[in-house]
Amino acid sequence: MDSYLGLLDDILKNGVEKGDRTGTGTLSVFGRQLRFDLSKGFPLLTTKRVPFKLVASELLWFLRGDTNIKYLLEHNNNIWNEWPFKKWIESDEYTGPDMTNFGIRSQEDEEFNKLYQEEMRKFKQRILEDDEFSKVYGDLGPVYGSQWRKWETKNGELVDQIEQVVSQIKNNPNSRRLMVMAWNPGEVDYMKLPPCHYGFQFYVAEGKLSCMWQQRSVDTFLGLPFNMASYALLTHMVAQQCGLEVGELIFTGGDVHLYLNHIEQAKLQMTREPRELPKLVIKRKPESIFEYEMDDFEIKGYDPHPHIKADVAV
Repeated sequence: MDSYLGLLDDILKNGVEKGDRTGTGTLSVFGRQLRFDLSKGFPLLTTKRVPFKLVASELLWFLRGDTNIKYLLEHNNNIWNEWPFKKWIESDEYTGPDMTNFGIRSQEDEEFNKLYQEEMRKFKQRILEDDEFSKVYGDLGPVYGSQWRKWETKNGELVDQIEQVVSQIKNNPNSRRLMVMAWNPGEVDYMKLPPCHYGFQFYVAEGKLSCMWQQRSVDTFLGLPFNMASYALLTHMVAQQCGLEVGELIFTGGDVHLYLNHIEQAKLQMTREPRELPKLVIKRKPESIFEYEMDDFEIKGYDPHPHIKADVAV
């Protein structure tokens, strides 16, 4: 994981201060790459704790073709809550306390933060209990799962990119078209958050499956560690389904940044010595890539440094 810490150092030393959509501000560099040999361990950060169960449940959510946070909440996964919550509090139907600029205010005002957390709690509970409310305010639009599993063609047909790519790896492993895309220009405007990791490509050589994923925008402190673990898990799953060993995992990023409210957390993380990487154990081989369950995965030997709290920029 030295390479990840090197990326943090690169941004801190060479990053240009830029404004952004959230109003938080960033230090940004452009065009960076990291590589991980998956045979040497599972790339779950050890310089801070990364909750693997959240990574796994989000990936299974993508593979279901799901775009509603209800499934995530049922698995105690809150990483996508902020965007549908924003939709709710900005709607004409919302009659609760004023949540204007809630993302920034909740970081600066302790009393407001308590109010915000209570409104979020009520929102989540309603998503879980009220199906009609969930359909309207829990859905994120045609985000990752929709594009991966149900890309609509101009003829109205649906393309299951995941099913196709697994079949291609099994039947034509030398293909240079082993790709999945999430950036759909015709539907980006209907997504609550356009895809950050917008595409990935598999590569088969010497009985090993490698994966390279691309990101247009990279929240290096909070988001990238999740992305690393998620694509590593996906590569292991696809490799198992196709009777292959795992090879390399490669990240390629466009706007690679640290939010200004993550600077001190990044500096703290850089003071920590990386520990031995854990091992991923997949306990069974389901009939298809779509039949994995949370209980199928186990991370062994994970001994990270403590969690470092940081607020997500919305």
